[in-house]
Amino acid sequence: MTTSATSGTGPTENSMRRALKRARDGVALDVAEAAVLLQARGEALTDLAASAARVRDAGLEQAGRPGVITYSKSVFIPLTRLCRDKCHYCTFVTVPGKLRRAGHGMFMSPDEVLDIARKGAALGCKEALITLGDKPEDRWPEAREWLDAHGYDDTIAYVRAVSIRILEETGLLPHLNPGVMTWTDFQRLKPVAPSMGMMLETTATRLWSEPGGPHHGSPDKEPAVRLRVLEDAGRSSVPFTSGLLIGIGETYEERAESLFALRKVSRAYHGIQELIIQNFRAKPDTAMRGMPDAELDELVATVAVARHIMGPSGCLQAPPNLVDSEYERLIGAGIDDWGGVSPLTIDHVNPERPWPQIEELAERSAAAGFELRERLCVYPEFVLRGEPWLDPRLRPHVSALADPETGLARPDATVEGHAWQEPEEAFVPAGRTDLHRTIDTEGRTADRRDDFDEVYGDWEALREAAAPGMAPERIDTDVRQALATAADDPTRLTDAEALALLHADGPALDALCRVADDVRRSAVGDDVTYIVTRNINFTNVCYTGCRFCAFAQRRTDADAYTLSLEQVADRAQQAWDVGAVEVCMQGGIHPDLPGTAYFDIAKAVKERVPGMHVHAFSPMEVVNGATRTGMSIREWLTAARESGLDTIPGTAAEILDDEVRWVLTKGKLPTATWIEVVKTAHELGIRSSSTMMYGHVDQPRHWLGHLRTLAALQRETGGFTEFVTLPFIHTNAPVYLAGIARPGPSTRDNRAVTAMARLLLHPWIPNIQTSWVKLGTEGAAEMLRSGANDLGGTLMEETISRMAGSSYGSYKSVRDLVAVAEAAGRPAKPRTTLYGEVPQERQRAAEASDGHLPELLPVLD
Repeated sequence: MTTSATSGTGPTENSMRRALKRARDGVALDVAEAAVLLQARGEALTDLAASAARVRDAGLEQAGRPGVITYSKSVFIPLTRLCRDKCHYCTFVTVPGKLRRAGHGMFMSPDEVLDIARKGAALGCKEALITLGDKPEDRWPEAREWLDAHGYDDTIAYVRAVSIRILEETGLLPHLNPGVMTWTDFQRLKPVAPSMGMMLETTATRLWSEPGGPHHGSPDKEPAVRLRVLEDAGRSSVPFTSGLLIGIGETYEERAESLFALRKVSRAYHGIQELIIQNFRAKPDTAMRGMPDAELDELVATVAVARHIMGPSGCLQAPPNLVDSEYERLIGAGIDDWGGVSPLTIDHVNPERPWPQIEELAERSAAAGFELRERLCVYPEFVLRGEPWLDPRLRPHVSALADPETGLARPDATVEGHAWQEPEEAFVPAGRTDLHRTIDTEGRTADRRDDFDEVYGDWEALREAAAPGMAPERIDTDVRQALATAADDPTRLTDAEALALLHADGPALDALCRVADDVRRSAVGDDVTYIVTRNINFTNVCYTGCRFCAFAQRRTDADAYTLSLEQVADRAQQAWDVGAVEVCMQGGIHPDLPGTAYFDIAKAVKERVPGMHVHAFSPMEVVNGATRTGMSIREWLTAARESGLDTIPGTAAEILDDEVRWVLTKGKLPTATWIEVVKTAHELGIRSSSTMMYGHVDQPRHWLGHLRTLAALQRETGGFTEFVTLPFIHTNAPVYLAGIARPGPSTRDNRAVTAMARLLLHPWIPNIQTSWVKLGTEGAAEMLRSGANDLGGTLMEETISRMAGSSYGSYKSVRDLVAVAEAAGRPAKPRTTLYGEVPQERQRAAEASDGHLPELLPVLD
């Protein structure tokens, strides 16, 4: 069926009857049935709406607010009406010339914004709805000039700045609609807004790609791009509003597919707080001015079908100013929210349609049997959930306006500004600060965190997403020819040859490892290098939701801890005393740690031990620091270097393929952002290691892509010091416990990855490191015979792999590492972070202590 949503043909009577019965019976609908029900009219529509209303009522009962319909008392702030898109129905967007003639700037000034917000606060409004066009600086030089003149790198930077002022000076809560956002944009804006939104509108690609379509010529209206935004919002734990715009030329099937796409995202991330079902209204002076409006029956049917698809827990809104007072029909079809209603400002997107009076809305809702209650811009479920959905810097602002029992707005709340600031006393020692020692004796208190079923997203949706990436593929390339190429010149290996070698087994694998070992010998000689270092994991509190990580804890979990700055410095001093030349410092993305905390950590170590090399802060931590401070990645890294940072670990890479990455992690940075961070660091002279974690939901083709990416980046920057193989530790990993990942790599996988890393990264990354923490002594020795030349560090303490279930301990002495090298028939040699010579004084200190602490005791105040 390809019936247009505006055509006169419809479904058969039998298909409608069957679909209505399934809806009444609560049976899950498919796309075809939903498309049929979208065409329900007359008695069929009455039947459909009644069953949808029952679903809605069950959800409200379960949510603890039966018979309640909500709205948000808001002001509408059109921050800029410039946009790089050209939607054919839009009157919100204008051009610089018209703004100038009307006496307006390219953007509203902060004073103009605050004037509206203050007036709204005086009227009891609690939401500042900030709406604007997509990336206007990309199309309009005037927008770029305005941003430059006012000191903003881009529109998102201005949105962030003005949101902070609204919070501090008026008390209103910003709800942000800046259009298409990247994952990094979400990190920048999450600390300043409790909720955000962007309409999906439709998944019908032809309406964007075909000339004459309503979205043709609008880069930000490509459905795939908008779906990615919804997913990034979920990955970032941002309460998000989305929805459909109906009647713009889509078919009923396309409309149904759009609803199912929204449900898929909602189930995967649990982050869509509401769906808006908005009916198209033709406007003069637009390309679609002759298009008929979406009729009320279209809207009612779409609301009812959306309710059946989203289920009782979904929240549905229909703007009351677009329905000519037919409020009862929308309530009867299953909505539970009226959206933002302003007593002060107009609807700038639909300026010809005034808001109803709130008193009238309450009366009409009551006539339909519902009590009208005010909510905040962030829905009550997310207010009550708290972390990770609400940033700690927003908690005081939300708490000032929210009923702690219901999560709804407090009618008597005073709307006034509060300081927007980092939590005080960020480095207060707390929790199990002795975990670095007791992980080897007492172990963990449990194999999974308490919020296992919520924090990582929907496991069923994840299984579906993981399946394609885990499918093996047939390899037809001649392994013998590939081995010959590798032995002659590994830089000439084609992707097909490399993939064949990554699949090698038996005698072919043995031959591959011999070739890699020969290349290792010619590139770096026989010395097996190691470094006397101490790991300092300064906190394990983290809400990112990486599904492979057993290290991260909520602040209330039994194994959670955070070190003070003094404790960090004490551990660095202890390491120096026993011969360390480096501390490697990484931690969880603790919501209370400010973006400047990383600077304080580096300073604390350098002030206590000036000669210590600070190897710290993964690319994820770099992005976290930059977005929390409002600095660019380059500015943040520069400041970190000035604070004492020397090099960064190339962790948080996992697999540099987003197909795999979004199965492994819920909210970690995407591949492009990891590359941006590392490349920027290298450009600043901050070198890094590089890593790959493998053996989970990946395949050899992903390993090949990852290694090719690293080699290309190294050819450009030369900043990588080594490549570290990180076999997946499955034992306590959530993605394994959920039955999705395999139980780590096999010995064959480890040998093949190590050997191919040597060959594919030659000659650009000369040092290949194997992980004794993850492989043990014998495993590490085998990797030294397969192309590796480095054993990493003594560590002295290590909690990340141990909490994941590694059984190989938390530290090794110098003698232990020398023994691993000897097991491989090779000499051992100490090194610095940059693979330089270790000063004699450091070598003597390490030899005297054998490179580990005399007592691994907790460092307590």
